[in-house]
Amino acid sequence: MPEDPVNTPAQVASVPQEVTGQPRRVVVGDISWRHTFASLRHRNFRLFFAGQFVSLIGTWVQNTALGWLVYQMTGSKVMLGTLAAVGSAPMLLLSVWGGSVADRHSKRTVVLWTQITLMLLAFVLTALVWSQRIQPWQILVLAALGGAAMAFDMPARQAFMVEMTSPEDLTNAVSLNSSVVNGARVVGPAVAGLLMASIGMTWCFLFNGLSFLAVIGSLLLMRLPRFVPPAETASTGRHVWEGFAYVAGHRRVSILLGLFGVVAVFGWSYSVLLPAYASDVLHVGEREYAALLSANGVGALLGALTVATCGHRVRPRIFILGGLWLFSAMLLLLAVVRWYPLVLVCLAIGGWGMLLYFATTNTLIQTSVSHEMRGRVMGIWALVFGGMMPLGGLESVLLSQAVGVSWTIGVGGLVCGGAGFVTWWFVRRYPSSSGH
Repeated sequence: MPEDPVNTPAQVASVPQEVTGQPRRVVVGDISWRHTFASLRHRNFRLFFAGQFVSLIGTWVQNTALGWLVYQMTGSKVMLGTLAAVGSAPMLLLSVWGGSVADRHSKRTVVLWTQITLMLLAFVLTALVWSQRIQPWQILVLAALGGAAMAFDMPARQAFMVEMTSPEDLTNAVSLNSSVVNGARVVGPAVAGLLMASIGMTWCFLFNGLSFLAVIGSLLLMRLPRFVPPAETASTGRHVWEGFAYVAGHRRVSILLGLFGVVAVFGWSYSVLLPAYASDVLHVGEREYAALLSANGVGALLGALTVATCGHRVRPRIFILGGLWLFSAMLLLLAVVRWYPLVLVCLAIGGWGMLLYFATTNTLIQTSVSHEMRGRVMGIWALVFGGMMPLGGLESVLLSQAVGVSWTIGVGGLVCGGAGFVTWWFVRRYPSSSGH
């Protein structure tokens, strides 16, 4: 009888911990689709997987509609960058606090309340758009409040992965979670395009609000051990500082986060400019713009599944640097390509490369830190990931005013590719950077 790809336990082996020096368990064996869905054998993760997929489709429906709404209201690339900056700015102030909260409290409870908050904000946005009196400043306020909720949600949700699965399935869980995010990126923009073109933009925001019920329900249905608060009584400030000291003491994690910051500023800023790129450079409408986002999501979904399937067999450095260089090359092509079908291909390949880089970096960081520090480390990860994006949004819109949208995207590709080469050179020249 053939093996069940979900319920068959993965083979694991003890190997040296890459950063802490302590043994850890990783999946071994041949490349197989059995490994692709290994983490779904855990009931709690199956619930989260399904709830997240529905909720994130709603998120991408709203993101697609919101970017188009803002650009149609204002015609301003600066406003697009400002919206991205305001939505991400709370990460700079709150994400390390969010990481501390994740280490002190039940991660499920933290995620549950952040999801409820985001649902309520979506309903408020729906009401404002339906009233036809919505103003740009109202959108900015809601974006800032949503960013504050995400500053607590991201560290807790990332650190929660290992509690829903197991240490040996963490790599697979992180990759499958990325596949959910990017599967939603495929479906969400397509749904948004249909809704905007047929029954109106208001329904996009209502759809998002209702979609949060799926992930909230999945969190409530989970069966988890009773949470035991940590015994330590350090102040919040000291608790946060311990996280920074921990990261500073592990050079590889510091290098990974430094490269991540560069990519967050110069790489992800292309997404801020996509509405302007679609409208002003390609001269296409709502459905074609939604298709651009979907193409990027298709590639990213394939990238996440690639890591889930064979990430246990491929050296992390290959996926991290190779994926980043592929993504950078596609950004350079976007600077010169004007043929719409080829743009779709570039975005798909770029999404694949980005997810090879992103999912492998995320996994390597999480598997390199101790359990009691994971929330704070992921809070710093959220600070770098989300906190640097406001700078990237502002950098991209200011540069686009000077040299245009296309070349701004190209400059981002050059910087990200160059940062990858610097990292490769540094690690080869100083091999001790792989440890403390």
